[in-house]
Amino acid sequence: MINRSLKIRSISARPIVIKLKRPIVTRMGSFADWPIVLVDLMTEDGVIGRSYLQPYIIKSMRYLVAALEDVGAMLKGQTVSPVDLFNAVRKSLHLIGYEGFSMIAASGVDMAAWDALSKSAQLPLCAMLGGSVGPVRCYNTNGLWLQEPRAAAEEAKELMNEGGFTSLKMRLGREKIADDLATLDAVREAVGDEVDLMVDFNQGLNLAEALQRCHLIDDHGLIWIEEPLLYDNFDGYARLAADLKTPLQMGENIYGSRELYKSIQKKASDLVMLDLMRIGGVTGWTRAAAIAGAAGLPLSSHVYPEVSAHMMRVSETAHWLEWNDWHNVVLQTPYEVKGGNLIIPDVPGVGLEWDEKAVQHYLI
Repeated sequence: MINRSLKIRSISARPIVIKLKRPIVTRMGSFADWPIVLVDLMTEDGVIGRSYLQPYIIKSMRYLVAALEDVGAMLKGQTVSPVDLFNAVRKSLHLIGYEGFSMIAASGVDMAAWDALSKSAQLPLCAMLGGSVGPVRCYNTNGLWLQEPRAAAEEAKELMNEGGFTSLKMRLGREKIADDLATLDAVREAVGDEVDLMVDFNQGLNLAEALQRCHLIDDHGLIWIEEPLLYDNFDGYARLAADLKTPLQMGENIYGSRELYKSIQKKASDLVMLDLMRIGGVTGWTRAAAIAGAAGLPLSSHVYPEVSAHMMRVSETAHWLEWNDWHNVVLQTPYEVKGGNLIIPDVPGVGLEWDEKAVQHYLI
């Protein structure tokens, strides 16, 4: 349902940097400071659509903010029709490619446009898409980075208490295989056999390493093994998926639904994971989720828990929501987690409202 009178007045993009409570430490890199771009799509009717992007690298925000501001000027006066806007942004940037900054900018605008449209209709986003408000099963990804076994075991218990979680994700890829195994055993002993554990190598292995390490953890009762290889090595993933008993997870680094389709054609994974910033926002997610559903592949989310929760409510093969709260410091009312479920508030749109005092504190 398009409100023809809802037109774009402007788009603003504000870069902030927050300090992570638990710094990210992976084989591919470490981050103590986390960049976020806050996107506000202002309409002539006064409705504001909001979204945020997390581009990993602080200095990348100077280019992303500029791209979003240019897009805002281009779209001024346009009707808030998310699919049309998504296509227009991609077309305006297609000469530099459909991936990378082009897709990220389009995704940020798309999520904000869907938020504005849902607000104008006085419907939660999931209801606007034909679904309903309800709980979404999630796991905690706020910690369990590369650390020594005892620290990981204690942190695992802390993470369970952050929202009644019974599902956690931990990272592997230490220099020595024995250290990975020791940490996995320590965490399992700390949380017990009833807790679901996922592991993520964060693309840190080559195929030879992945074959060795993944087979060593193949009998540990894991929900999945995630991204052992660089994300675009579909042939390598297909080899692993065929060899392993544990489901193989990948997809968060894939840009756009066509690339997801290619990975599925290659039988690169048993499970798929979508990242709203890369897959194309709400519009891109709906296209990708249809492909995953047709293939019968369970679909999970990567960060962006608020919008992702709404999308999981309307995705045929919805599996797990990844919960992180790094951005909560700039939200007026963060989403709540109870009993390991994310609770979607019954409010128009997504329900993102910035705490402007906090935003000013973290603004760069």
